[in-house]
Amino acid sequence: MDKVERLISIIMILLKKEIVSATEFAQLFNVSKRTILRDMETLSVSNIPIYAVNGVNGGFGIMEEYKFDKRLLSNSDLENILTALGGLEQILISEEVEVTIKKIEAMVSPLSLKNSIRLSFYDWEGRTEILPALRTCQESIAQRKFISFDYVDKNGVKSNRTVEPYQLHFSETSWYLKGFCLHRQGYRTFKLSRIDNLKMDIKTFDPRDDLLELEQETGYQPQLVAVKALISPSVKDQFIERYGRKSIENYSSEFYLATIYIPQNGAGFQFLAGLGTNIEILEPQPFVEEFRNYLSEMLGKYSRGTPPA
Repeated sequence: MDKVERLISIIMILLKKEIVSATEFAQLFNVSKRTILRDMETLSVSNIPIYAVNGVNGGFGIMEEYKFDKRLLSNSDLENILTALGGLEQILISEEVEVTIKKIEAMVSPLSLKNSIRLSFYDWEGRTEILPALRTCQESIAQRKFISFDYVDKNGVKSNRTVEPYQLHFSETSWYLKGFCLHRQGYRTFKLSRIDNLKMDIKTFDPRDDLLELEQETGYQPQLVAVKALISPSVKDQFIERYGRKSIENYSSEFYLATIYIPQNGAGFQFLAGLGTNIEILEPQPFVEEFRNYLSEMLGKYSRGTPPA
């Protein structure tokens, strides 16, 4: 369950109950009390009238006036949720999402659906193939059961893992499983497309007390390097979408000067190589040299004449 879904669930629970303690919420959502306290701060900042009650029987509640005098979700709110879910359905590839969409559609008048926004994603065949693994992970997380699988990392190293699964994470184009690896004795992230022979064990596990560490590991980002490059007008829109308009300035009649932050590794080089002749990296020099070596190695694969047997 991601943060947005958890926040919505908290609101729904507080609308039905008087007072719910942070401990109860933490146990229900399998997160730390510190996470619940941050959630309450987020809801308060969002103008949801949350109040706290101190003492042995204390906890959190929503003001009675809000329960009776306001609707939590207006017709417009539901339309916005449908728009988002309608587009993400292609990514989430889950029957639960389809059921949720139908439930919300039943709450909204068909005449009010304006369809003013539409989201589209590539309908990749690989997403359908990965569905069984996704469902197995969802089931194991819900039932708190161990899973085991063969894994091949980015360097081609193979290993067998047994994992306590805690979270599924979708980033850009890929699904990831986050959990505690018994083999490594630590929280790890596994790309689902690198997993084979996935099996759910009959054994169950108790959630760990240090799940805050999982949140920190989830937020890991590679070290980024500030890169200056000349780009052609034909790819200007791509840089605006990814880095914002402030990243681009006028340079000449043929080029723009872009300042971007990108990892100095294969992922960053792949993105730059995909721009072809529409980009020229200017600095820093160490980045330029390593990118040149990356391109030379790539070109070498196509300049050897007859391919290897």
